Amino acid sequence: MKRSWFAVLVCAFVSISAAAQGMSSPDAATGAPVAVKGKMLVAANGARLGTVYRVGTDGSAQLIIDGKMVTVPASTLSITDGKLTTSLTKSEVLALH
Repeated sequence: MKRSWFAVLVCAFVSISAAAQGMSSPDAATGAPVAVKGKMLVAANGARLGTVYRVGTDGSAQLIIDGKMVTVPASTLSITDGKLTTSLTKSEVLALH
């Protein structure tokens, strides 16, 4: 009898832990990268583009580069080695304005 209660308790704990992890990062399930205001955005070749000035409702990152507001599409963003990275080069990002 004690073992069955222990098994139920363990299963309940595992279920609650899994649910809590799912709620703490809703985008983790979809794999969608999330731009964060103030985080450095890096180009495909590793060049630093600038810090994220604003995050669009669609997850796009807005930067001020060379005095111009540029919106980098969310579809090009990913987290690589802990860095917010775009698949675009700096020239391609500058052409977006």
